Amino acid sequence: MWIVRLALRRTYTFVVVALLIAVMGAISIVRMATDIFPNIDNPIVSVVWQYTGMPADEVETRIVYLN
Repeated sequence: MWIVRLALRRTYTFVVVALLIAVMGAISIVRMATDIFPNIDNPIVSVVWQYTGMPADEVETRIVYLN
C-alpha cells in the first residue's frame, strides 16, 4: 500500500519513469538483432540412388557400407 501512496504524492515522477520504461523498451526492440535463418556451416551430403527391384534397406546398406 505504501507504493500507492508514494505514487499519489509524486505523480510526475511515476509518469516520467513509466515513459522512460516505454521508450527504452521500444528502442531495445528496434535495435535488437534478430535472424530467422542464421548462417550454419554444417557439411551436408545428399545421395540420390535409384536401383529398381532392391528394397530400401538393402540400398541403404550398400551405400553406407560401400568402400
